[in-house]
Amino acid sequence: MASKSPSPLRVGILGAGEVAQVIHLPTLALLHSLYTVESICDISPRTLQHVATKFSIPHQTTNALETIKHPAVDLVMILSSDEFHEHHCISALSAGKLVFIEKPLTLSLPSAQRILDAEKAAGGNKIFVGYMRRYAPSFTGAFLREVAGIEKILYARVRDVVGPNSHFVSQSGTFPVKPTDISAEAGEERASNLKALMKETFPEHEASTVDVQFCRFLGSLGSHDLSLMRETLGFPESVAGVSANEPFYSAILNYRNKSGDAFSVTYESGIDFVPRFDASLTIYGECKTVSIQYDTPYVKGLPIKVTVQELNEHGEAIERQILSSFEDAYTVELKEVYACFKEGRKIKTTAADAVDDLRLFDLMYKQRAKQV
Repeated sequence: MASKSPSPLRVGILGAGEVAQVIHLPTLALLHSLYTVESICDISPRTLQHVATKFSIPHQTTNALETIKHPAVDLVMILSSDEFHEHHCISALSAGKLVFIEKPLTLSLPSAQRILDAEKAAGGNKIFVGYMRRYAPSFTGAFLREVAGIEKILYARVRDVVGPNSHFVSQSGTFPVKPTDISAEAGEERASNLKALMKETFPEHEASTVDVQFCRFLGSLGSHDLSLMRETLGFPESVAGVSANEPFYSAILNYRNKSGDAFSVTYESGIDFVPRFDASLTIYGECKTVSIQYDTPYVKGLPIKVTVQELNEHGEAIERQILSSFEDAYTVELKEVYACFKEGRKIKTTAADAVDDLRLFDLMYKQRAKQV
């Protein structure tokens, strides 16, 4: 007897920007047996027309609620600017829809709590947060397996120093268009939302330019790295120090290993104009070091490799390199989204999990305030 074909999730997309055009829409198209894109919304009419035509999307609109409430949409994918995440997410939950939301969940803890409350009111287990690095097979397979074999962690390093995305996007073969027709009204709404979120994030003082830059950086690049760190090592005990010098940021985080001994984790990240992608998480043990190295996701299929350096029983240095799969993290992530929402698999990157990023960011903001 032939196996039954899967019933696809019908998708409505909010935000037709770079990440949608270069990554999500092509991946959804390749996963055509699992997903159909029924509606797309963007604040740029030109971008909207281009994307709807290119990907044969039947419904297009500049009004987010039209996509959210569209009767042919089961799953709302929120790929819009961070400032709109809360409003779009709560609106989708209120409309009875499932939600995929790109990280960061939002930018303030009170905003995150409102999202959690809305999810609970909708019956729970409705939100999948897009932390694609945490679904890379080399992370879930080789890296976590090798780290589990380290008896005593002495130190860890989180590093993400990258060049401009435009360098990689221009060579991705996806040919995205950039918006040139965003209305002043849309820009004002975005600025107003950001101002309100910054008041919640920095309630004891007016957010400075450095505060806003730091918050935006952690929400964009930082959440990739620190979420990966949390899954590997757990939540830190405290933040020992922070440096915020746009466009580079660093921090020292305090941890304890399984034996109760203290160790520190260094976080270092920034964006310059050198066209390279240097993103890694490295765990140092007494006789074993394990590192996972990520490449740009804007060029599909670049390998994510794990390197193990260790001392063998003969006192010799050994280095091994492991590649769990060539399948890219975004594809694996979207297959997991389907399994969670269609087959009942437990969601790993929940909204509640994402709140821990915001809690950690808050510790970093407060530590920096002490130092200023």
